[in-house]
Amino acid sequence: MTASLTVADVMHKPAVVVPTSITLAEASVILDGANVGAAAVLDPQGRLRGMISERDLLRSVGHGIDPATAQVEEVMTKNPVTVSVSDTVEKGLEVFRERRFRHLPVMDGERVAGILSIRHVVRVAHIEDVQPAGSAPPGLAPRGLEGVAVAETSVGDVRGEEGFFHYRGYNAVELARRCSFEQVWHLLVEGELPDDAQLKAFTKLAVEARSLPDPVADMLPRIAALPGYTPLMALRSAVSIAGAALEQQPTLDIPADEVRRECLKMASIVPVLLMRLHRHHLGLEPVEPDEDLGYVGAYIQMLTGERPSQRAIRALEQYLILTMDHGFNSSTFTARVITSTGSDIGSALTGAIGALAGPLHGGAPSRALAMLDAIGTPDKAEEYLRHEISSGERLMGFGHRVYKTDDPRSTLLRDVAIELGGPQAEFAVQVEQTALRVLNELKPGRRLYTNVEFYAGVVMNSVGIPPDMFTPTFASSRTVGWTAAIAEQAANNRLIRPSALYVGPQPPRPLPDGYGAALKGAELAR
Repeated sequence: MTASLTVADVMHKPAVVVPTSITLAEASVILDGANVGAAAVLDPQGRLRGMISERDLLRSVGHGIDPATAQVEEVMTKNPVTVSVSDTVEKGLEVFRERRFRHLPVMDGERVAGILSIRHVVRVAHIEDVQPAGSAPPGLAPRGLEGVAVAETSVGDVRGEEGFFHYRGYNAVELARRCSFEQVWHLLVEGELPDDAQLKAFTKLAVEARSLPDPVADMLPRIAALPGYTPLMALRSAVSIAGAALEQQPTLDIPADEVRRECLKMASIVPVLLMRLHRHHLGLEPVEPDEDLGYVGAYIQMLTGERPSQRAIRALEQYLILTMDHGFNSSTFTARVITSTGSDIGSALTGAIGALAGPLHGGAPSRALAMLDAIGTPDKAEEYLRHEISSGERLMGFGHRVYKTDDPRSTLLRDVAIELGGPQAEFAVQVEQTALRVLNELKPGRRLYTNVEFYAGVVMNSVGIPPDMFTPTFASSRTVGWTAAIAEQAANNRLIRPSALYVGPQPPRPLPDGYGAALKGAELAR
């Protein structure tokens, strides 16, 4: 990035500002009128006191705050990080990457001179990285694309520094506490929470979509009998076959309503595929989903062959809602990259499942439960954990790529596990407390907290899901988020085609003397 470009060159100016005393509704009108995503909040003396963004306004609604009466100062980000008009754009990008903000107030002394958006910085970086044909870009994005925004989405977002994530502006944890799976499914794929009539119609469509094409059902026993069978491997194969059997067309060639219809079909049949494969692998007859049961109830019923209790349904339902979507994680990004080529939905989901199969993404819940089994009893926890940490081993269930505070999903699942009760839940709480204390002592400043996988295994085990089905269960709910991302990408598509920084031998390299002589001799012989 050109060092001579300053923040003042790319910021939005003059700064959009609001006073601390106005309501959220009034602030929303100002943001809409100025067509900006954030404003600086000033006190009566004109001094910077905070930042308020559209996301803050959406989150407050999700928390049940009345925008007509609540004031800006109640929800604003206080004492915001700032940049100076004389700072380079590169420095602004560093702040965005490190602190994960999307807007920064730009100061000229004590005065707010403008607002710097991450979009401004990314746009400049993109323009300046365009080089003549054959040349390499001047810089490389951080490893793993950390902190790099690669697309816009209205499906949801994760705020790791705050320990908060949402679906279309609604607090995802509150949705899990108060809503059904189908209500949140409708929110993600249709854009809004449904009313009673919409929910009834959507649920009816989802139930009808559970039916499998006969050729797919006939193939499942053979997939389940393959050597080296794993549930995710089998699901990946079955989803690919289902996409072909349903004669899915490239998303580039079909209208948006057809994309959504096919997405609903695939999200509906994934749990059916999973449970048929699981039972075939065990030598059991598959169980048809009960039409009177919703998504979660039918999930457990197809697994066990028995009608589940409402307590088990609700516990699993809360977990599944929490895992429907989680920003631009590896599998969601994979689904969007494949969709950006115009490919069909089955192909995008097949790729997403492949990404989720990696233990660094979706494979940790069973490993976290295995750690509890390895510890055995509370009195052995500290010795075990100290040994693992001192040996450089990864503690499954602790630490997260994005969250630098409590993972909100883990917080709710701890409550769910405790409500389900039992010695394993009590043991997990004891191990968690010991692990956090030891981590804080041995890795000070690392901000390692409990993540979703730690209690996910406890909850799923409590409702009868076997460990080898933990990650497939995660995949089942995440299919909802994947299909929402696929539909969004298809509706406003551009091929995702990044560049790479070449670091090999300097071209062009001459061939070694005499190389290819044998080939030339053979040609002469002919």
